[in-house]
Amino acid sequence: MPVRRRTVIFARATPPPLPELSNLAAGGTLPGILRQLSGLGGCTHPIRLDGHRTEYDVDATTGEVGRILRHLDSSELPAGQLLVRCNNRRTTRCAACSEVYRRDTFQLITAGLRGGKGTPEHVATHPRVFATFTAPGFGPVHNRRTDGRPCRCGTHHDQEDEALGSALDPDTYDYEAAVLWNAHAGPLWRRFSTYLRREVAKRAGLSQRELRDHARVSFAKVAEYQKRGAVHFHAVIRLDGPGGGETPPPAWATAELLTDAIGAAASKVQVDGPTIDGRAHAFVFGRQLDVRTIRSADFNDGQELTERAVAAYIAKYATKGAETATGALDRPLKFVAELAQLDISEHARRLIRTAWALGARKDLEHLRLRAWAHMLGFRGHFSTKSRRYSTTLGALRDARAEWRRAQAAANEPAPETTYVLAHWVFAGTGLSDAEAWLAASLEPAPGTEGEPTRG
Repeated sequence: MPVRRRTVIFARATPPPLPELSNLAAGGTLPGILRQLSGLGGCTHPIRLDGHRTEYDVDATTGEVGRILRHLDSSELPAGQLLVRCNNRRTTRCAACSEVYRRDTFQLITAGLRGGKGTPEHVATHPRVFATFTAPGFGPVHNRRTDGRPCRCGTHHDQEDEALGSALDPDTYDYEAAVLWNAHAGPLWRRFSTYLRREVAKRAGLSQRELRDHARVSFAKVAEYQKRGAVHFHAVIRLDGPGGGETPPPAWATAELLTDAIGAAASKVQVDGPTIDGRAHAFVFGRQLDVRTIRSADFNDGQELTERAVAAYIAKYATKGAETATGALDRPLKFVAELAQLDISEHARRLIRTAWALGARKDLEHLRLRAWAHMLGFRGHFSTKSRRYSTTLGALRDARAEWRRAQAAANEPAPETTYVLAHWVFAGTGLSDAEAWLAASLEPAPGTEGEPTRG
């Protein structure tokens, strides 16, 4: 692997904070801060820690603790604290960390489609589909029609028109049901996965218990917000043998059978919700269900629906939230009064206010709607998968960390046994003005951009 060199670029559009930079230069800490910031891999909102870490040599025979091998004290670091990547998945919060998350998600989805990362390559021969599940309607919204006709408001909306997705008549739009649907979208998916196994078993002439001895349904999904603020799911769903991806599926397991079972399960699944002011809520998927066989020529204007196209599509949405689609927020609210000062769409504002108001009800405490008001009520994980679909994001992160340790220790033989004593406490987040200016001028150091997740 070629070694990448760090490059410092001092031509910046943002004026540098000269007094702070001068102090760093005068104190002789500027080169050290550059090295410390370079190790963040471009993270713009790192976590700051106070504390220390000491590594001792241990005699493998006697267990006796010996000499100190390494010692790190945060007060002796150039920035005065240990800086750790924030690992935020949101593009709007940290572009660098969200890009690592996107790449990891791409690798996870790809491994379940064509093997790798511990998943056998023969999964590429298993029946696989790409399915999109939408929310039902809560009232007419401004949209762009695929038949070329204008919106109901009489306008041909541009793709970037901020009105897209907003209610045609806010006073009649069912904001309460929209927020509660988002809050129940996760449980609805979990119940769907149970119904799907039932429908697959029925088509195979088996009971659900017997199905376990013949086949297994594996999936990976990601949540995406539509312009109207409703969550929908994109999922790769695969039929395997009883051992998951390790075993081939039975002869009766086909993409056609899987597609038919998905349609039946999605039409039957329902989650009962709360009764509010005499109105009983129940939640189902919308009628717009799209299921396409992977490796079929019905994706993107007749182009083949390949594994790479599916993985890239899902990974793209793994780093986005409500703020990307609806112009809402990418962080929790502390007080509802904050909304008055925020530059967000009126549609998003109404959804957030509705979530906040519902969150005050005792009978809805379990939904934690105030904590998730910025997510328009949705509190589920954005990307999830079944246990045997492929590798995990944690395994990919561990592999990357191990790769970095191996690179750092390449020229420094380590003892067989070590004893580590460490204590760290949270000291804040973010960078100072000078650190932020310097960080934006740096190319990330080698080993901070996810190299070990390739292949």
